Amino acid sequence: MNQIQNLTKGFIKENPVLAQLLGLCPTLGVTTSAFNGLGMGLATTFVLVSSNLVVSLVKNFIPDKVRIPSFIVIIASFVTVVELVMQGFVPALFDQLGLFIPLIVVNCIVLGRAEAFASKNTVASSVIDGLGMGLGFSMALTILGALREILGSGALFGFKFIPGEMILVFVLAPGAFIGLGYLIALTRKLNK
Repeated sequence: MNQIQNLTKGFIKENPVLAQLLGLCPTLGVTTSAFNGLGMGLATTFVLVSSNLVVSLVKNFIPDKVRIPSFIVIIASFVTVVELVMQGFVPALFDQLGLFIPLIVVNCIVLGRAEAFASKNTVASSVIDGLGMGLGFSMALTILGALREILGSGALFGFKFIPGEMILVFVLAPGAFIGLGYLIALTRKLNK
């Protein structure tokens, strides 16, 4: 597989949310708006790229018995960086995402990519894989957030452009399941 395929596989074909159904907790929890989805996606992308880089660099120095705990410590370090930066520079987004930021540590996407890809491939391939999967995750969260925000409140990125009442269910939890279901169906149709 060349590096372009490695980068783009996370967009549709192996999208973590829409094809592999990983990371659904933050997907369903934070996508009440496109801004929240984009913020969570970019935070996760940073952690994916950084942890894949470090795991790929130190994979030969970590004994097999402590491989997974070591990966979790590496991931947790980058999540702490994201959390502190977000709290300092975008406190409104930090308040919206709340508990979901520390949960990036145990996100199946991040740990799965570290174990399945970064620990077995070169540094460059691992970074590109992390970037592709992170961008695919960001894309899925932003699209779901935008869908819910448009249908639920008639706005996009906080700018209201449809006056009047909208479909309230899309702002609530069931709207996340409905929107995600349709996006997964569309992705499966595209993958055929």
